[in-house]
Amino acid sequence: MSEDAGDTPQQCLTPAENAAIIAALYAAEAREKRAARQIVGLQVAITLVVAGIAVGFGSTAQIALAVLGGGMISVLNSALLAWRMSRAAVHSARGEHSRDANYQLRLMYFYTAERFLVVIVLLGFCMAALKLPPLALMGGFVMGQAVLLLSRLILSRFKTEIVTKNV
Repeated sequence: MSEDAGDTPQQCLTPAENAAIIAALYAAEAREKRAARQIVGLQVAITLVVAGIAVGFGSTAQIALAVLGGGMISVLNSALLAWRMSRAAVHSARGEHSRDANYQLRLMYFYTAERFLVVIVLLGFCMAALKLPPLALMGGFVMGQAVLLLSRLILSRFKTEIVTKNV
C-alpha cells in the first residue's frame, strides 16, 4: 500500500479552483461590511444635518428632536440589518445549516419580523411616551430609509462601474 500512495496525486480539502472562489467570497463579504458601515454613518450624518436644519429654520425643539428620533430609529433599523446579514454570513461560512434552505428562509422571515417590531415599538414609544410630533417623527424615519435606499443604489452603481472598468 505504501508503494501505491506515492504514485497517486495528493488531494487537498480545498482544490485550487475553489480557493479562488472562497477568496472572492471573503472579499465580497468584507466589501459588504464596509458598505454597511458607510451607509449607517451616512444615515447618522444626514439625520444630524436635517435635524440641524429643522432647528435653523426656527422649528421647535420638539420637532427637531422628533426628526432626530425618527432618523435614529432608521439608523438602528439599518444597523440591525447589517448585523443580521453579518451573522448569517458567519453561520453559512461555518457550514451551520447552510444546506437547509427551509432554515435559511425561516431566519430571513424572523430577522424581517424582528426589524419590523423594533421599528414599530420605537416609533410607538416616541409618540406615546415622549409625546413627539408624529409627522416629524415619521418624516425623520422616512428620510433615514430614503438615505438607506439611495446609498445602496449609488454604491451598487459605483461597484458596477468599477467592475466594468476593470474588465
